[in-house]
Amino acid sequence: MQRCRELALVSEERDRLTRPYATPAMARANELVGSWMREAGLAVRTDVAGNLVGHLPGAERDAGTLLVGSHLDTVRDAGAFDGPLGVLAAVECVALLHERGAALPFAIDVLGFSDEEGLRFSTAYLGSRAVAGTFGPELLDVRDAGGVTVREALREFGGDPEAIASASRAGDRIVGYLEVHMEQGRELERAGLPVGVVSGISGASRAEARFSGVPGHAGTMAMADRQDALCAAAEWVLEVEHLARERPGLLATVGRLAAYPGAPNVVPGEVSATLDVRHVRDEDRLDAVGVLHARAEEIAAGRGLRLTWHTRPDNPSVAVDPRLTGALERAIAGRGLMPRRLPSGAGHDGVALSALTGIAMLFVRCRAGVSHHPDERVEPDDADLAVEVLADAVCSLAA
Repeated sequence: MQRCRELALVSEERDRLTRPYATPAMARANELVGSWMREAGLAVRTDVAGNLVGHLPGAERDAGTLLVGSHLDTVRDAGAFDGPLGVLAAVECVALLHERGAALPFAIDVLGFSDEEGLRFSTAYLGSRAVAGTFGPELLDVRDAGGVTVREALREFGGDPEAIASASRAGDRIVGYLEVHMEQGRELERAGLPVGVVSGISGASRAEARFSGVPGHAGTMAMADRQDALCAAAEWVLEVEHLARERPGLLATVGRLAAYPGAPNVVPGEVSATLDVRHVRDEDRLDAVGVLHARAEEIAAGRGLRLTWHTRPDNPSVAVDPRLTGALERAIAGRGLMPRRLPSGAGHDGVALSALTGIAMLFVRCRAGVSHHPDERVEPDDADLAVEVLADAVCSLAA
């Protein structure tokens, strides 16, 4: 926990934690966490994609490698635990295995992924995609707000964009991927449980609804004559909320509204609204998107407006590996606790790693479900238990 706090001081911005991909702050974070990895007995390197890798050899050459970790990048104005908790818990797990004198047949690689949040390039999982072997060459040409490409940023960081394929572990024998992460919700807190096991990572659909009406003077256009795009959008936003409250497990969010021309004395003639829909079952998610699209059409038609609907590529849900998940559940039960399964509504590096190997995740209770915010809180006793559970699960996989 002290290390999480110390790492949170490594930032690109003064007075708040912001650590984007391939920045000087990320280099300092890799150096600091790398020093802790070495203390735990790991051989440390940074791969060509900027990921920090700590390696512990196994007793048997052909037993493969277990991947354990999370990400070291952050959102803007972040908290201390989203991502780094999982990396540092993995480091502590290795130290604990050393204390126990555990002899593992397989090797362990502790991974501190360089980009999960996508803050700098709006393209998440750059680090874990490289490891999974799904980093497409087109990603190197993506630019940040300052016009710098991923290729340029990675080269300045000390990576090798032209050799990005060498970071892939697709040809290796991989035992699986385990990740510890703060829950980012309140289910464990409400249940009075310190840890839980992820049942699956929800898929996500994103779209933009654009309602087009007729702008007019706020003081002269009669109410009966108006084709107010913002009123249509507002009606639809409440429909989004209503559907999500009505259907178990569904999360639906309108995160941004933009009204045009945007003057206080003009009836809005056009409004764009973003939509984010998530569910652990893809069929339920896609059905909800269809319902909300149809409802937007009905609302627009009823008010004499035109609707334009744009969709982005879907992120399908990700299933967890039964063997890895079972090892975590047995480890929790072995500590005298009820193994609670809960879905993850947020994406994680496991989404990218699932293209490479089976994944499982251990959630740690967080205060009030707050994440992506300086007020993130994880109790030390809960973090300690998470390390113990992780170590027990690793030993279980080795048995």
